[in-house]
Amino acid sequence: MKTSPFKWTALTLGTVLGVAHIGILGHLIKPQEPRVAQTPTINIPNGPYSSYRIEVGKDGYEIEYRADDPLILESERSLDSDEERRGLFGGGRRQRIEYRRDQYTREGTRNMGGIVNEEGKLTAQEAECLVADAGAASQGAMAGNALATGILVPAVMNIPYIGWLAAGWASLLGQQIGSDVGSQVGSVFNDC
Repeated sequence: MKTSPFKWTALTLGTVLGVAHIGILGHLIKPQEPRVAQTPTINIPNGPYSSYRIEVGKDGYEIEYRADDPLILESERSLDSDEERRGLFGGGRRQRIEYRRDQYTREGTRNMGGIVNEEGKLTAQEAECLVADAGAASQGAMAGNALATGILVPAVMNIPYIGWLAAGWASLLGQQIGSDVGSQVGSVFNDC
């Protein structure tokens, strides 16, 4: 029994088409892995004071960019010291804790909390008020010290054992109260 070349060609072609059909069906039926959303490539300017945050979701992406971060530079320092007391009333231990928090500008100067305008300088009125306040506080401190020395110090000087110490406290108290009163009076008279 002899087969014709037409039959061999049809059988070969049918086999190739059947295998291809099965392969295509296998490819189409195979479950697809979910696609992961990817962030597009964006060249964000990145410097020493910049920061950015990117969130990617099903609906798209969101970029938050800050060109000057941190806005305020801060420094925190703390000191714990545990020292032994010595001297007249010594004995025991004393624990001292110090804490300091400073804010700095980008240039490295410490922020003193002053009022400045956009250019970083005091206005003429602010400078005048600052000078007037300093002068009034100084004059008030001298007047308070003079009053305390003339009236209060002789009275407390006669206290036994601690009169000399109480006289110093009275003088400092008069100076502090005089400085505060002088500053308040100076701000009223100078419209500050």
